[in-house]
Amino acid sequence: MGARDVELRGEDGAAVTARLDSPPGRPVASAVRVGCFACLGASPAPSRLAHALVARGFAVLSLDFTAPAASGVRPDTVPAVEAVVAAAAWLRERYPPARLLVGHSLGGTAAAAALPRLPEVAALALVNAPVGAAPVHERLPPAALEAGEGTLDFGPGRLRLTRRFLQAIDEAHLRRALSAFPGEVLALHAPEDRYVPLEHARRWVALARRPASLMLLEGADHFLSHDADAGYAADVLGAWAARQVTPVREREAPLPPGVVEVHEAGEGRFAQDIRVGAHRLRSDEPLSVGGEDTGPTPYGLLTAALGACTAMTLRLYAARKGWPLAHVHVRLSHQKVHAKACAECEAKDGRMDRLQRTVRLEGPLTDAQRAALVAIADRCPVHRTLASDVDVHTDVEQ
Repeated sequence: MGARDVELRGEDGAAVTARLDSPPGRPVASAVRVGCFACLGASPAPSRLAHALVARGFAVLSLDFTAPAASGVRPDTVPAVEAVVAAAAWLRERYPPARLLVGHSLGGTAAAAALPRLPEVAALALVNAPVGAAPVHERLPPAALEAGEGTLDFGPGRLRLTRRFLQAIDEAHLRRALSAFPGEVLALHAPEDRYVPLEHARRWVALARRPASLMLLEGADHFLSHDADAGYAADVLGAWAARQVTPVREREAPLPPGVVEVHEAGEGRFAQDIRVGAHRLRSDEPLSVGGEDTGPTPYGLLTAALGACTAMTLRLYAARKGWPLAHVHVRLSHQKVHAKACAECEAKDGRMDRLQRTVRLEGPLTDAQRAALVAIADRCPVHRTLASDVDVHTDVEQ
């Protein structure tokens, strides 16, 4: 995934820096992602949401209003709604028009407020977003509430909100924007969100002109602080966006069977973007060796291939025999061992690779059936490839 900073300017001349993440080759669509305004902690949500879209061919221009000033209070010098409009205009001139807006918390509210000015947008995804400024007003000090603007203590950071922004996200304005919006709406919301109640997600769905989707992020907090929660939200967003936003005629043609393409992602030292058929994957190295840990390692992918092939082979064999195999679970690990530790190996010097595979077979199988299935695991195609001599030939493309 390629990444670079982009400077935007709104209609009033105010500047804001955005981040552009793009896939290898021509993007199939573009998206504007508006981050959570007060997520000043190390939340994995921004990168996870962007990666999920880039992996499906989207160019993603991200607006994050999270950089604190020296005092810890972020001055609201850039009107957020204007920034969303400016981001879409920048994409319109250089990439496929922005078909998708994604907003987290007040970023989602700002994205929704910008809809009337962005006719090219076909879908809106909201993550723990409030409908209107009511959750903000509830937390403003009395003096700030009377003034119509002020500083808000919100989770890990403090946020300066101006009267202009609070007026732009007025609920009446949002109601008009959603009722006129002909596109798709997805509301992702954590039921335990302590800042924005679940009722707001239901109201987004009710405001939508067309039937909208609501997905609960069980166990997550407002900021999606945990990687598992951010990853789940990203997976849902990516699958939904690919189906709802990208027209079939614009989707990148899948690679021929047996062909895989790998491109440097441009993020960190090791990250790679991978295309297999119509699918996109990411490989990286862990933080401990200088990677960004944005995907499994190459050896992790290799080991996963053996596990997947093993389970598929056992399932096919049991089905052919008519055996009551209910579920297959394969657990694998990879390590380097001394060749002397391998009784079956011809070479006894140096180190070698060992793939340890443990298979769990569930269902009312007989002992003989279990033994036969364990034996057949060694006959899965990937196992046989790994155990054979493999000829790797390298050409240099001119």
